[in-house]
Amino acid sequence: MYNFDKMAKKPLGARIEDELMHYILQEPVEPGQKIPNEFELAEKFGVGRSTIREAVKGLVSRGILEVRRGSGTYVINTSSLDEDPLGLGKIEDKYKLALDLFDVRLMIEPEIAGLACRNATEEDLKRLKRLCDETERLYVSGSNHISKDIEFHTCIARCSKNQVVETLVPVINTAVFTFANLTHRLLKEETLETHRAVTNAILKRDSVGARCAMMMHLTYNRQTILKIMEEQNTGKE
Repeated sequence: MYNFDKMAKKPLGARIEDELMHYILQEPVEPGQKIPNEFELAEKFGVGRSTIREAVKGLVSRGILEVRRGSGTYVINTSSLDEDPLGLGKIEDKYKLALDLFDVRLMIEPEIAGLACRNATEEDLKRLKRLCDETERLYVSGSNHISKDIEFHTCIARCSKNQVVETLVPVINTAVFTFANLTHRLLKEETLETHRAVTNAILKRDSVGARCAMMMHLTYNRQTILKIMEEQNTGKE
C-alpha cells in the first residue's frame, strides 16, 4: 500500500499515474515487459480499478504504456514526459502527429546532418558510429531498439554544435518514438541502410551526402505512415 500524503493536492488519478510511473522505474519494468494486471495494481496501490484505468490511460498518452488487446499492458518506453516539453505525446491522433512531425523533420534534420559534418569532433564521430552499430545490432536481433535509435538521432543533433538545435532534440525524440511504435519494424532493411548511409556521410564529413541520406531516411518513414493510413481507411470502407 502506498502513502499519498505528499501528493494530496493532486487528483487521485494523477497521483496514481505518478506512482505507477515510479513503480515502473523502480522495479524496473523494462520496455517490452508487461505490467501487473488491473486487479493486482488496484490491490498494490489501494485504489479502485477505475482509478488504475485512468492512471494507465495517462501513461498511454505519455507514450510509456501500450495496451494490447487480449495480451495485457506493456511498457514501451521509460522516458519521462520531461523529455517531451511540448506535450506532443498527449496528442491522440498518432498518425496525424507522425506526419506533422515528419514535415518539421524534413525541414530541419537534413540541415542538422549537414552541420554535423562540419562541426562534429573526432570523439563525436566515434560515438555516432558506435550508436549506429548498437542500434543495428538491437534491430537485427529483434530486441527493443527505440531508446538506442533516439540516442542515435540525438547524437547527430548534438554533433551540429548549434545550441538552438539541441533544444529541438525532444521534438526529434518524440518523432522517432512515435514512428517506431506505429510501424513495428516494417522498415527494418530501409532503416538499417539509411542509418548507415547517414553515419558514413557524416564520418566522411560529406555534408551533401549526409543531407541526401537523411532526406531518404525520413522519406521512407513518411511513406510508410501514409501507406498504413491508406490501408486502414480502405479497411473501413
